[in-house]
Amino acid sequence: MLPRRSVYFPSKRMLAYGASADQCAEYCRMAKSTSIECLQRFTRGIVALYSANYLRAPNPADLKRLLAKGERRGFPGMIGSIDCMHWQWKNCPSGWAGEYSGRKHIPTIILEAVASYDTWIWHAFFGMPGSCNDLNVLAKSSLFDELTAGRAPKIEFQVNNRVHKLGYYLADGIYLRWATFVKTIPHPTRPKDITFSKAQEGYRKDVERCFGILQSRFGIIRGAARGWDKEDLRYIMLACIILHNMIVEDERPAVSDDDLESDEEEENNMRPRIAEVWDGPTGEDFDEVGRDSHTFEGFIERYNAIRCPYEHSDLQADLIEHLWQFQGNVNV
Repeated sequence: MLPRRSVYFPSKRMLAYGASADQCAEYCRMAKSTSIECLQRFTRGIVALYSANYLRAPNPADLKRLLAKGERRGFPGMIGSIDCMHWQWKNCPSGWAGEYSGRKHIPTIILEAVASYDTWIWHAFFGMPGSCNDLNVLAKSSLFDELTAGRAPKIEFQVNNRVHKLGYYLADGIYLRWATFVKTIPHPTRPKDITFSKAQEGYRKDVERCFGILQSRFGIIRGAARGWDKEDLRYIMLACIILHNMIVEDERPAVSDDDLESDEEEENNMRPRIAEVWDGPTGEDFDEVGRDSHTFEGFIERYNAIRCPYEHSDLQADLIEHLWQFQGNVNV
């Protein structure tokens, strides 16, 4: 059994600096195979111990903070931004090279992530081949599983005198016209559309900034993956995300609900908070998935509500009007 300190030293150099196992041999006085085993044990230990806290979906307290920040930005109901990142796989097996090679003609593995304004990663789905696009990854990920099953906290907000009951993510143009996505307007011409597009594209950069910070902190992700086993790469990616979220939590200022309410009142005394969150499951609105006809109908209803294109169009139109008025009030 390896000593605890011997597991930490090579893992630190390999994760933070992207050093290979051969480079750790002289520094740590370990064989190459021992350094690789240390990295495997370290990443698996991090995921086993801390994934429940640092790879979780936002709870009601987190949602209140995220929605309050989104409302101050002019996007009531916004939870975060979603996008995908490709990690080059240098030692991809030759038989899998075609499946994992995308438009760049090099094998990559895709990470789908949802990040908030403070670059905290609330959702991470890793392992899809690089030949897939963002829609293929979304079809396999578990982003909306809890919401479809009726186990997610319920959100309700009002924009432009219309009530919406689903939170949403800012996304780029490849994503579908769902009620849970808000996309930009290609080639806007009206002043309202231009204002909306600038704000949406600016705030959507939160997830892009998160990817940049993640790669700058962990050299093993910045470079090409040298592992042979995809499961080992998955644990490396998840361990880096957990450590990243730990750093974000340590650097985040302590903000209570009272502070959020006071900040909002100072910004706009005439407008109360328009996004509300409460926990579930309580009542008939949180029917879980089951085999009987009653719960299955609730599942189908939530499934269709998430993918409703008409709700997407209404939400986008309401946000355009709301943001135009919001920008006008801020400028005044």
